[in-house]
Amino acid sequence: MPEIFAPAGARRVVVTGMGAITPLAAGLPDSWRALVEGRSGIRAIRSFDAAALASRIAGESLDADPGRVLDRKEIKRTDRCTQLALLATQEALADAGLPERLEGRLAEETGVVMGTGFGGAATVADQIATFVERGPDRVSPFFIATAIANIPAGQIGITFGPLGPNLATLSACASGGHAIGEAAEMIRRGDAEVMLAGGAEAAVHPVFIAGFAAMRALSTRNDDPQAASRPFDRGRDGFVAAEGSATIVLEELGHAERRGARILAELLGYGASADAYRLTLPAPGGTGAVRASRRALEKGGVTPAEVDHVSAHATSTPEGDSTELDALRTLLGDHAPGVSIAAIKGAIGHTLGAAGAIAAAMAICALRDGCSPPILNLNDPDPAGEGLDLTPLVARRRPLNVALVNAFGFGGQNAALVFRRWSGS
Repeated sequence: MPEIFAPAGARRVVVTGMGAITPLAAGLPDSWRALVEGRSGIRAIRSFDAAALASRIAGESLDADPGRVLDRKEIKRTDRCTQLALLATQEALADAGLPERLEGRLAEETGVVMGTGFGGAATVADQIATFVERGPDRVSPFFIATAIANIPAGQIGITFGPLGPNLATLSACASGGHAIGEAAEMIRRGDAEVMLAGGAEAAVHPVFIAGFAAMRALSTRNDDPQAASRPFDRGRDGFVAAEGSATIVLEELGHAERRGARILAELLGYGASADAYRLTLPAPGGTGAVRASRRALEKGGVTPAEVDHVSAHATSTPEGDSTELDALRTLLGDHAPGVSIAAIKGAIGHTLGAAGAIAAAMAICALRDGCSPPILNLNDPDPAGEGLDLTPLVARRRPLNVALVNAFGFGGQNAALVFRRWSGS
C-alpha cells in the first residue's frame, strides 16, 4: 500500500502527565494497579433504583469526590460528567508537574480538547422530567449551561486557566480517542505547546440504560455483575454501561525538555476514518478500523511489525468484538500472534465517550511498566481470536515499546492512536 502520509514533522508530541477516574478507583495509579491485579469495578447499580431495568449493573465511579475541585454550590450547578473531567484533569496537571492554575504565557500556550458522547446526560434527563412533571417555570436557569456537551472542556478552562484552543469532540465512543489525536495535531501545527486532552462520560442513568437495553446492546447478566463484561469471549451478550474520565497532558517535546518534565511516552501517530456502513454495526472485516490504524502507523513512521501491544476497543458485543479481531489480523498480518492484546472493558465496562482516553492512559502505563493487563472473563475465546495473544485472565510481563489504541463509535466513526515508550529523544 503506498504511503499517503509523511512521517510526523519536527514538532514531536509527548505525554507528560495523566489522570483518570474509573470504576476501579478515583485515580490512575490505583486504577492501573487494580486492572493489572484482575479486579473488576462492575457491580449492581447503586446510584439509583434499577429494579425496573433489563440491565441492572454498571461500572460506577462511586469514589470520585467532586469536592476536591468544586465547592458545594458549584457541585450543584455542575453535571457529573464535568465533575469527572475536572477530577481527571486535576490529577493529570499534578502528574505533569504543572501548576493547578495556569498563568501567563503557559496559560496562553495551553489548550483543551475533551471528548464526550452525551455530555450532561443526567442533567438533560432530569430537567426534561422536571418540565413534564412540574412545568416550564421549574426548569433550572442553569440547565443549558450545565448540560451542553462542550461544558467539560469549557469548565476545564475556567477552573484551571488554559487560554489556548478549547473544544469538544462528539463522536460517541470514539470521542476520547479523537480528542487526544486532534489535540496532538494542534501541537504539531503550532497552535499550542501543551494540550489537556481526553474524555468524560456519566450516563449511568435510568433513561440511558433503558435506551441501550432497548436496542439489545447491554449485558443482562444481572446475577453475576463481575462476569458480565466479557470481551472476545464466546459467551458475551453485550456491554456493561460505565462512567469515568481520563485526561492526558500532551506537550511539544522541546517545551517539555526545557521545563525538565518527566516524559512518559511519545504520541507517534493518529488516524481517523468512517465505516460509512451502519449506525450501530461495524463494516464487515473491520475495514474502517484498519484504515484508521494504518493512517496512525504511517503518520508515525511505524510498521505493523513494530507494534507490541494493542488496547482493543472490545466492548463485549457479539458483532463488534469479532469484527475487531478480523481487523487486527488484517492490520498486523504475520506479526499478529506476537502482539499482546488488552481489552480493559472486561474490568471497567464501557465508558462511552471516555473509553478511548482511558484506554490510552492504560496503554501508556502498559508501555511504562512492560505489562499487558488481563482480559477479565475470557474463559472461552471467540474462534476469530484463535492464535492471537489475547492475554486472558492474568497480566503478562514483557518488554513493550509500541502500542496501538483503538476507539470506535456508533455512526461508524473510528480513531486510532500509536504511542511509543519513552527511552530518550
